[in-house]
Amino acid sequence: MTSPGLPPRLRVAAAATAMLLLAGCAVAPPADVAVSAWAEKSGEPGRAAPQPWQHKTFPGKAASRFRYARLDGRDTISALAEASASMLRQQVRVEPADLARLRFSWKVPGLIPLADMALREKDDAPVRVVLAFEGDRSRFSPRNAALNELARALTGEEMPYATLMYVWCNQREPGSVIVNPRTDRVRKLVVESGPRRLNQWLEYERDVRADFERAFGEKPGALVGIGIMTDSDNTRSNAQAWYGPVRLVPAGGAAR
Repeated sequence: MTSPGLPPRLRVAAAATAMLLLAGCAVAPPADVAVSAWAEKSGEPGRAAPQPWQHKTFPGKAASRFRYARLDGRDTISALAEASASMLRQQVRVEPADLARLRFSWKVPGLIPLADMALREKDDAPVRVVLAFEGDRSRFSPRNAALNELARALTGEEMPYATLMYVWCNQREPGSVIVNPRTDRVRKLVVESGPRRLNQWLEYERDVRADFERAFGEKPGALVGIGIMTDSDNTRSNAQAWYGPVRLVPAGGAAR
């Protein structure tokens, strides 16, 4: 049941936020994604029975296309957005004490000229690696509490307590934190900026705990979801990218 006095704009914001990672209209993942070498190397590959990667779509939006591709001798996911937005995600469970590092890579042939992730109407990105965390929702602001209530009514699930994204920004310097224009419970950490390193494979290894504390100013809860997302729905443009495996790395060890 939705809040009767909630403005329509807030309803849209809640739907978009709720679908961002842990909720949404699930469709069957393409077979090549479900069984690909990319999926086997990503997320928590060391678990006895890892959760499958699922394609999550957003209500009212065209879906981006994700396909397994062998590119430059690598196992990759090819992502293509045509005025669209959706994501591949995997549910995981990593307790705060076990959070360590995340390795990922991507190749981007071009940026989205009109995109600006600080603006609601221009919030698009050629690449995002998305992490969702548990936490104490009683600490939500009134606005976020209303968004969470609506998310639960629309999807049957609460929105993540916090979502951290690693992104490629058109102009902001690496290390910059962009607060999502819809809710401050989604924050984007810029790891690449501008066109200088387009058309090449870029490798990253991030300290998840340190990055979360930098972005949110608090300690993280359990990590409960990992996703990749390429979107161009707000600018009504096209974007393409390739992702290498997204791997959790325990403290002092090899990729899980």
